[in-house]
Amino acid sequence: MPDFDYDLFVIGAGSGGVRASRIAASLGARVAVAEERYLGGTCVNVGCVPKKLFSYAAHFHDDLQDARGFGWAVPEVAFDWDTLRDNKDKEIKRLNGIYESLLEDAGVRILEGRARLSGPNRVTMGSEEYTARRILLAVGGWPWNPEYPGAEHAITSNEVFYLERLPESIVIVGGGYIAVEFASIFSRLGTKTTLVYRRDTLLRGFDAEIRGFITAAIGQQVALRLEDDVANIAKTDNGLAVTLKSGCELSCEQIMLATGRRPLTDDLGLDSTSVELTPSGAIKVNDRFQTAESSIYAVGDVIDRVALTPVALAEGQLVARALFAGDVGEMEYRNVPTAVFCHPNLGTVGLSEEQALAQGHQIDVYSSVTRPLKHTLSGSEERAMLKLVVDRADERVLGLHIASADAGEIVQGFAVALNCGATKADFDRTIGIHPTLAEELVTLRSKRESAT
Repeated sequence: MPDFDYDLFVIGAGSGGVRASRIAASLGARVAVAEERYLGGTCVNVGCVPKKLFSYAAHFHDDLQDARGFGWAVPEVAFDWDTLRDNKDKEIKRLNGIYESLLEDAGVRILEGRARLSGPNRVTMGSEEYTARRILLAVGGWPWNPEYPGAEHAITSNEVFYLERLPESIVIVGGGYIAVEFASIFSRLGTKTTLVYRRDTLLRGFDAEIRGFITAAIGQQVALRLEDDVANIAKTDNGLAVTLKSGCELSCEQIMLATGRRPLTDDLGLDSTSVELTPSGAIKVNDRFQTAESSIYAVGDVIDRVALTPVALAEGQLVARALFAGDVGEMEYRNVPTAVFCHPNLGTVGLSEEQALAQGHQIDVYSSVTRPLKHTLSGSEERAMLKLVVDRADERVLGLHIASADAGEIVQGFAVALNCGATKADFDRTIGIHPTLAEELVTLRSKRESAT
């Protein structure tokens, strides 16, 4: 075998890339990781972490209002955007430092700058070229914007965390995770918020019944413009003018496009290799995350399987252990739990009702809309929804869906149960913790039958 500078060269120091680098180095491999922006990738810098911090800030709006029903005399309060933004920046900087220490302590060489492939075993950075026995592509994704006239006036989730001031009004375009979460955030921080989405219900891909519930809940705080889309955006003396395809005109201070993300494969040097792309631009890999170029692997958002940080971590670890420990494992994409941090939160694991039917299951559906105990005193009209999708033949729980405060915290534990093959009978004989919302999931008795 020819001699190489590194056993593994990783392009991208996000979740998957960092995990693979650390594991490989701990197994004795010579590892380098190249990053052109920030350690920790999208999740740490312009994704999961700062988004959740902003969501916490927005929740305090509701908490302060709810407190009055419990006897607290809450004075008039004011929100300060600069404090939130600057404290968020300090936390992200701290996390960047932790990622750097983790890599250095593991013996990984960190290279700052743009890395491009220059062959099956070669990576170029500026005037430097490095050779590697194996290369891992973990470059993630990037916001995708439709080509509206005037789209240059819009911001994306990359810029929203660094705004100089809180806008008085904002139009958010999209209906997925990012759009729905930021619509909830801005509306509760005091910004007049309008959400424009080209379909009739938010959160495509989730269970239809719970999508309807979330859409109605979001609509109580946000002006929804469903089944509509942007025609053009123009700058005015007072901000921005957004014309929709319906002819409706909206005035706002900011417009945020949350219309999806795409794998960041442009100018990566793939043409110097045999790496292949899917029609959507994702890198094609096999079950071992190996590309058509045998020396090159890819994980995370760039392969566009399940674009979630914990999934990228698991994929990166599998690659590193397979290559340097001979420990060949398989990635399990069934029952991957996820949460949308809108208001109320949405947590889900397993199949939606529609997916279960499409896969040929005969199912029973158990669902309930309830008023959380907290709101019997708070005065809030917020409701929670819980739903189980159950295989009629063996009573195995195929899917679990919750819209409520802290839904993600609840679903994480139930995801373990689904991965263990829990049945509705297992749920029924489990004693609930009273009084909690989670106990509703082990006491659901109202059954709605659904045939194939």
